[in-house]
Amino acid sequence: MTLRSDSAPLSFKEKLGYGLGDMASNFYLGFFGLFLLYYYTDIYGIAPAAVGLMMLISKIVDAVSDPGMGLIADRTESKRGKYRPYLLWGAVPYGLLGFAIFFGPDFGPTGKLIYAYVTYIGVMLAFTLMNVPYSALLAVISPVSEERTKATTYRFICAGLGGMLVAAFATPLKNILGGGDDVLGFRLTMAIFAVLSIALFWITYATTKERIKLTPHKSSVKKDLGVLFKNASWVFLAISCILIVVGLISRFGSIIFYVKYYMQDNGETVFFIFDRVALIMSVGLFGQVVGAIFATKIAKFFNKHSAVLVMSLVHSLFLVLSFFTSPNDYWLSFTYHFLGMITFGVSITLLFAMFTDCAEYGEWLHGSRSSGLTVSASMFALKFGSAMGGALPGFILGGVGFVANEIQTETSIMGIRVMSTLMPAALFAVGGAVLFFYKINRELLAKIEHELIVRRANTITE
Repeated sequence: MTLRSDSAPLSFKEKLGYGLGDMASNFYLGFFGLFLLYYYTDIYGIAPAAVGLMMLISKIVDAVSDPGMGLIADRTESKRGKYRPYLLWGAVPYGLLGFAIFFGPDFGPTGKLIYAYVTYIGVMLAFTLMNVPYSALLAVISPVSEERTKATTYRFICAGLGGMLVAAFATPLKNILGGGDDVLGFRLTMAIFAVLSIALFWITYATTKERIKLTPHKSSVKKDLGVLFKNASWVFLAISCILIVVGLISRFGSIIFYVKYYMQDNGETVFFIFDRVALIMSVGLFGQVVGAIFATKIAKFFNKHSAVLVMSLVHSLFLVLSFFTSPNDYWLSFTYHFLGMITFGVSITLLFAMFTDCAEYGEWLHGSRSSGLTVSASMFALKFGSAMGGALPGFILGGVGFVANEIQTETSIMGIRVMSTLMPAALFAVGGAVLFFYKINRELLAKIEHELIVRRANTITE
């Protein structure tokens, strides 16, 4: 039961501070989504299918660690709060493990694969340690849904900006710092982003506050899980989020292959220090920022799940159009990608706000809030999306006879086109359609919010 809450509007400082935590996350997830498959196959020399299998196997660990971390966080009691302490103490291990992925020791084929398994699974566990509590923090940062949506908007504006920085500067930094040595270039570039990630998580810790204070969590794990899976809206939301994130990461993980092999890009710079890959990736992430900015306004007039459904279908349409784009029409493909990512910016912002709505719904029904467990699905979606989004293109490349740094056959070119356009289009379309079954609408949420505020006020007077 809730002991105290503060419904005052969040300050700009706190909303920005909260958002910077997802910029820190996207320095890693963005880097992995854009470059990890390419790094493993074209630079570190691991077979695409082996990379795909590794990423899928890592999700067995995540299937346990994500809800497990949610259960642990919900039961944490400290003077710093339930969720914020993890941002303070977990930042350094998170930073070091992310750097370790791109350290790139030359262990031979088997040794390289083992090293990839250990470091990739390690950084995903560190991501769980940081980001389940980070996402759960949103559910207790304010009892007002509109304020949480505003904080989520800042989160995904910062996430998009973080991704833009990775997309725009990763390859130029890699080239400049590596001096022709791609392994060294990636290593030093990742070191920069690791330091920045640690600093930003500490800023999030210092600038945020847990306003909804909860009594010690005493219900059993079995009961918490049972309550969660009885919430049909949460189940459909989790499925939708997973599908949409898989679609996004498979798209981003494929773009470098699409531009390099289908559009015959030779890596030359076309604007300042940026090549075509950096430009299309960064403009897409700028589109995500634009979409995130509009998400709060859209949520004032439409049900969040309805908006996500429409945005996902529109994004799917732009991806289908990209499939039919000529290899000579780089700027048309560039435009489709930008417009599609605007719709994604709206979708991802509202999706993550909806997880906190599900946490309030659970408290309203059962008198106990399991924010960490409820939002652990969002972290699983991000990590599963990162892994599956990298794995699916890896399997496709292996299946169509792709050979790194060689002239591709017509079959492999078709595989590259499908994995970067039609496959993510299907995932976005299905992910959006699933939300037809989500039932927490604006009217119900307003009722929940009002009744919980009254309930909390009565608890204080008692």
